[in-house]
Formats: sequence, C-alpha cells, structure tokens
Amino acid sequence: MTIDHASATFDVVAELLTELVGDVLGIEITPETTFHEDLQLESIDLVTFASILSEHFGAEVNLAEYLAEQDLDDVIGLTVGDIARFVGERTCPR
Repeated sequence: MTIDHASATFDVVAELLTELVGDVLGIEITPETTFHEDLQLESIDLVTFASILSEHFGAEVNLAEYLAEQDLDDVIGLTVGDIARFVGERTCPR
C-alpha cells in the first residue's frame, strides 16, 4: 500500500466515522483514536460502522469478519488507524 493510498484511506474512514458519531465529543480523529475509550462506541456502533464501510468501499471490506478474527482485548483497543489499515489492504490496487 502506498503512502498516498494509506493517507487517502484514513481520510475517508475518518470522514465516514465522523458522519456516524458526529462532533459530539469534540475529539479530533487521528490514527491513534480508539473506538472504545476515546469515541465511547459500543459493539452495535461497530456493526453499524461495518455496514457503512461495506457500502462505501464494497463487499471486500468486511469489518465484521475482521473483528470476529480478533481477540477481545484487540477489539477493545481498536484504533481508527487499525481500521484504515484494514480498509487500505482490502482496497489497494494490485
């Protein structure tokens, strides 16, 4: 994955996430922003975000499947950067 692709992917993921959560918390979304602690999202919010990502990027971006393969601690510590990397790997031109 190129730096340009990674950066563009993060920007889109952050924008989609902002649309989901709004600017309620007044937090700047960075690659280190966590879903659980920083954004206070619950598992149902991740399911909703998975659907948004799939609609935007296509079926190859299956966040639910990705999360199912992770340990609970990994899911709790999930960052926006983790999701952006996952999306970038699935959408990177080959």
